[in-house]
Amino acid sequence: MTQVRAMGRTPEPVRTFRLTVRPANGDAFGIDLDETYTNGSATPHTRVLAATPAQVARVLDAVLGAVRASAQAPGVLAVSHGMPISIEEVAGVRLALTLLSTQPVTRNDRIRAVVAGVDTMSVEESYYWYAKCVGPDAARARKALRILLADDRPQEIS
Repeated sequence: MTQVRAMGRTPEPVRTFRLTVRPANGDAFGIDLDETYTNGSATPHTRVLAATPAQVARVLDAVLGAVRASAQAPGVLAVSHGMPISIEEVAGVRLALTLLSTQPVTRNDRIRAVVAGVDTMSVEESYYWYAKCVGPDAARARKALRILLADDRPQEIS
């Protein structure tokens, strides 16, 4: 990094994610997941998704896993915390994939299959699917990912 500054170039931006807890009734909470790029003092961010308390409850283990993978204590999710939580890049990509692909799913077995499938993806594969799921054909990519991981196709009547 010292060589980069000595040569007069600015360092490459670092991508991370930011998780913000939104309190709901009782112990429930929703979350906002933002993608951030840190470059010096500027930190622009883009909203990836906003998850409802019901959706967070369905994939709470994945949320806790992302927090732990980012060297944070699970207690930072406490509703009274109020500050955005920094999530490491790979953990943020996996969490975003999990949340994006499980949003319309209601069956618990399919939700578990999607979560397990995202957890077993290689880093490269998760980056590929993340790019697809937030890109211009996001709806089609999310459906393809659900079909791949949870066989989320309409059942034919025989």
